Amino acid sequence: MDSAQSTPSPPSPPPPRRPASPQLTTTLDEKFDAFRIDRVDPISSHSILLSGGGEHISGTKTEQYVQELLKDPRNRLGLSALSSNDPAVVLKNPSAIINDTQYFNVAIPHEGSPVTYQRASGRCWIFAACNVFRIAIQQKYDIKNFELSQAYLFFWDKVEKANYFLESILDTVDEDVDSRLVAALMEKPVGDGGQWDMIVNLVSKYGILPQSLYPDSWNAQNSRSRGGMDALLTTKLRESALRLRALHSTSRNSTLLALKEKTMQDIIRILTLCLGPPPAANAPFTWHFHDTSHKLHTLTTTPLAFATSTTTPLLQKSISLVNDPRNPYLRLLTVSHLGNIRSGRPVTYINVSAPVLKSACIRMLQKGLPVFFGSDSHHQFDRVTGIMDTDLIDYELGFSVTLGMSKAERLMSGESKMTHAMVLTAVHLDGEGKAVRWRVENSWGEDAGEGGYFVMADRWMDEFCYQAIVDPEVVGQEVRDVLGQRAMVLPLWDPMGALA
Repeated sequence: MDSAQSTPSPPSPPPPRRPASPQLTTTLDEKFDAFRIDRVDPISSHSILLSGGGEHISGTKTEQYVQELLKDPRNRLGLSALSSNDPAVVLKNPSAIINDTQYFNVAIPHEGSPVTYQRASGRCWIFAACNVFRIAIQQKYDIKNFELSQAYLFFWDKVEKANYFLESILDTVDEDVDSRLVAALMEKPVGDGGQWDMIVNLVSKYGILPQSLYPDSWNAQNSRSRGGMDALLTTKLRESALRLRALHSTSRNSTLLALKEKTMQDIIRILTLCLGPPPAANAPFTWHFHDTSHKLHTLTTTPLAFATSTTTPLLQKSISLVNDPRNPYLRLLTVSHLGNIRSGRPVTYINVSAPVLKSACIRMLQKGLPVFFGSDSHHQFDRVTGIMDTDLIDYELGFSVTLGMSKAERLMSGESKMTHAMVLTAVHLDGEGKAVRWRVENSWGEDAGEGGYFVMADRWMDEFCYQAIVDPEVVGQEVRDVLGQRAMVLPLWDPMGALA
């Protein structure tokens, strides 16, 4: 640590202070703040914990500081509450829970049902995409409850990612095995996560089909279990990657291809035994279903034909907007070595400001269209109440710490990245047409949030929403023109390379 850096002096125990007597005009936030622990004094040049010119921590001084902290009865109260409970529960702000209600004045006319559940897997992006696709299918065939097979796309994504990984290993044989790029490739060769452009690739090549014809297996629902399917696939691919690198300089191309062929056979065998054999993309299937009048219908088609008849406009027209304040706006971005289908549609983003991204989402909802979006669900996000609000958990109240990083700083420091994909189905606008809160369809089952739906405060969207998939018609020409640019290439380990 820089010796010039200093730490705050311990605060003198403040005189006892009673909360102000509640008045009829006192807001809930004011009542909550009445119990706030005083902030630590501003940083001074006087060191109270450090020794040796600021390089070391003094155990004796630390003990004295702790004793001084606990002279304050409010810190002792904090110790009692926070040491025996989850701080995120203790410090939950009741006003955020009251204000973030499930009432909206702009909503799509038809939400998909039932609420989906990805269970112990990282398939949120597949679930979110299928939840978007199914709405048109339910309307077309007049169905009340319907799910697409998430496991079908999951199977083929694993197959394609394995091939993509092995080809990337061959592309990088001249890199040191401990280089940052090779290390990033090796970290998650076939992780569960993905991006919108990967969904486009999968549906374009393999199509879609109803879940009843290829339901989840145990391994689809528990893909990340210790020693389970993902772990086995990862081990096998890492082993083969090292073998390919070792053989590259001394062996013929046919030898490398033979090893790759053998590896892919192993991967497909594992997937088939764990997930079940999937229908072929061009093989006919017969689907029986009841409409809302309980009339039985039968449809015979193929996965590819089914996709063409229900998803083609969305797949062909959709564009991916991101809000990355580290990089210039109105700039096309891509990520090196990120994808699933070799020579498929590359992962690309149009970087725009938060207001532009939100305006596009509002216009999508006003047109009656759901919005696939990517965000960071690790911050100010409560699974039980289904609330996403930057004011939800008051860490300053409990710990007297100020957390003031900007969105760009969180990205730069590794504090935040895209971790979860969901679907927007409604928004509440104020009198000036500005968003107040958003309705979010999640894929964590009916017990999460309010019947599976969450409320996202607009301020949370500003800070932790990174991506939205929209129709080009809802953005201006200056945004559409960005698609003609040569993309700025970000490294694989960049936060924009995170897979939701």
